[in-house]
Amino acid sequence: MSQSVVDLEADSGEERFAKITDSALDNLRSLIGVPIANTVEPWCYEATRDNIRHYAHGIGDDNPLWCDPQYAEQTTYGTLVAPPSFAFALSRILSGYVGGLPGVHAMWAGADLTWHKPILRDTKVQASAYLKDLVEHDTRFAGRAFQQIYHVELTDENGDKLVSGDSWCFRTERDAARERGSKYSAQKEAGKTRYTAEDLAKIYDLYENEVVRGAEPLYYEDVQVGDELPVMGKGPMTVTGFIGFAQGWGGLYIRANKLAYKLIKSHPGLGIPNELGIPDVPERVHWEEELAKDVGTPGAYDYGPERCSWLTQHLTNWMGDSGFLARHTAQIRHHNVVGDAIRITGHVTDKSVDDQGRNTVTIEQKAHNQHGDTSAIGKGVVVLPTRN
Repeated sequence: MSQSVVDLEADSGEERFAKITDSALDNLRSLIGVPIANTVEPWCYEATRDNIRHYAHGIGDDNPLWCDPQYAEQTTYGTLVAPPSFAFALSRILSGYVGGLPGVHAMWAGADLTWHKPILRDTKVQASAYLKDLVEHDTRFAGRAFQQIYHVELTDENGDKLVSGDSWCFRTERDAARERGSKYSAQKEAGKTRYTAEDLAKIYDLYENEVVRGAEPLYYEDVQVGDELPVMGKGPMTVTGFIGFAQGWGGLYIRANKLAYKLIKSHPGLGIPNELGIPDVPERVHWEEELAKDVGTPGAYDYGPERCSWLTQHLTNWMGDSGFLARHTAQIRHHNVVGDAIRITGHVTDKSVDDQGRNTVTIEQKAHNQHGDTSAIGKGVVVLPTRN
């Protein structure tokens, strides 16, 4: 499988990066439906105590079901459980490691995942994947773009399904995004948000009042359509926070020294020279302002799977240990750049019994930044216990 790589054009004109070509599209389409024989090595093969904790801390989630072995042993699970979004640490393809269209930027934009059973401590995981579809779009961000959709299956050592579903990236031309994209023009002109002590106090109040339901059951009978979930906050965004997520999730191309050299040697276009002339990976848009602006955003921005994990945390906080997140769909709508603060809201839209006889509740979510821009939307299906 070829990697998503970036070619820096040799000339110094406006067109610095690779274009989407018909031949590259044809080559990519020929891979639709073909199983990927050798998927790239995941960050985690096993749901160890440390892997679970590092991931949970990387998304800012201190739920004791993930982080406290003594607490978890007293639950019906009898051991630590991985957060649902830990799935992103188990497959880099699920997380945005896409092939084809060399030199064309990839922005992770969403996922539609189904969980078949909880991922318990020390579970060994195997992944399989294939390219599902390639869909052309006309975007505000960069004009012509292609939505590249992958299907991924995660199973345990016995072959039982853990997680299955799709994730997708949008492939965009960096030059077009930088020169012609209008989506972030107002934000670029206004500059980054600066916070007063009063501003920060309002954000930190969300952290102080964040409720993790935990052992107290939330019963199906006690939930009504229209119920509002507690507001959850994230931010203000910092590069430190983005790196915290990368530590737990693993990133796509983060390598050091000899391993970085071997990666770029194998895929030369992956190395975009930095200001010192040193080839470095495109993933540095998450911590390097200059390259982030080159791809058309106002500055360094968060990871897409990171935002998806916040949406699922919003649901696991609410449903408690007795609930089970059966499905979640997330769509990324707006980059969260350094300085942004996010508020996640949600409300119950449906109650029903599914085809497995489970009592389910559907929740729709929205995440907004401090300017009121929609950062992401989500829809979750939660299985709840009944009083009977």
